[in-house]
Amino acid sequence: MELLATNTPGTQARWELYRLLSEPVRLRLLALASVDALAVGELAELLGELQPNVSRHVAALRQAGLVQVRRHGTWALVRVATEGPIDPVVDDALRTGRSLCDRDGSLARVADVVGARERSTREFFARSTKGAVTVGPPPELAAYLLALAPLIERRALAVDVGTGDGRLLEILAPVFHRVLAIDRAGAQLAMCAERVAQRGFGNVELVEGELDGAEVKRALKRLGHAGADVVFASRVLHHAPRPADTLRRIAALAAPGGAVMVLDYGPHEDEALRAQQADLWLGFEADELRRFAREAGLEQATVVEVPAAWRGNGPDRAVPWTLLSARVAGDDRSTTKGAATAAKKEKRR
Repeated sequence: MELLATNTPGTQARWELYRLLSEPVRLRLLALASVDALAVGELAELLGELQPNVSRHVAALRQAGLVQVRRHGTWALVRVATEGPIDPVVDDALRTGRSLCDRDGSLARVADVVGARERSTREFFARSTKGAVTVGPPPELAAYLLALAPLIERRALAVDVGTGDGRLLEILAPVFHRVLAIDRAGAQLAMCAERVAQRGFGNVELVEGELDGAEVKRALKRLGHAGADVVFASRVLHHAPRPADTLRRIAALAAPGGAVMVLDYGPHEDEALRAQQADLWLGFEADELRRFAREAGLEQATVVEVPAAWRGNGPDRAVPWTLLSARVAGDDRSTTKGAATAAKKEKRR
């Protein structure tokens, strides 16, 4: 939006102000523009004048500092200037203009004229769009997640364990101030790096290494965190030789009071996934996952089933998915030193 420059009434000689406000059309225009910001075409309709004439009157009033004009593309919205004290002469002009507009009914029609702006919008959305609905996440999902992010109390740092090609980063990067994406396979991180670059995820750091390796510890220290607010592990456990031990190492990445979210498979009999995805385990019982959580020192463990429609379209879409959520004991927020700083930086994202 562009705010056009104006002068103030005080810079005009008094006789020029009287002359400017001696025209009834300008009095009515001022009165209408004091009700709402109106486009020149809308003012022309209300005043019963041609647009060029209205534009000429607006230009004179703007030059005197009595109205402001904001441009929205081809629209020029006119509104009475409200900065500073109102000149007594201008105040009298506004009262007189309102009286004139009351008399001719134009003041009462302002609401109808403004309401007509959405006529094209209503017509657009009223048209049938049968067959236009697509299944799956919308391309603008990141914007929706960014809108939801402030509802999450602790979001200074998230860790994505076994990030692979970085699909989960599409969810985490818009929500968390910082994201640490870990994978021990360089080939996977190369694909992840490509996604990060293409999406412009400047708040994501990639680390190649083991969960309890020196590389990860150095990355956490570099980010100023002793642990993460949330640690995510999506379809990791069924690849682990010792799932319970892997969950312990995952939990160790979370700060006291932090959450651990593990998305994996429920029990199934699809042996083909061993060959297709190098799976070691054919899913886990809910009780088994809760036991893993207890052994890892996690609390408040819950296991829920993921609806079939949310399992994507990969080779594992036919097997059951489950989500284990739990928390690390304690709530020492001082271990997440970067939380306050990250919150201050939120406006830049």
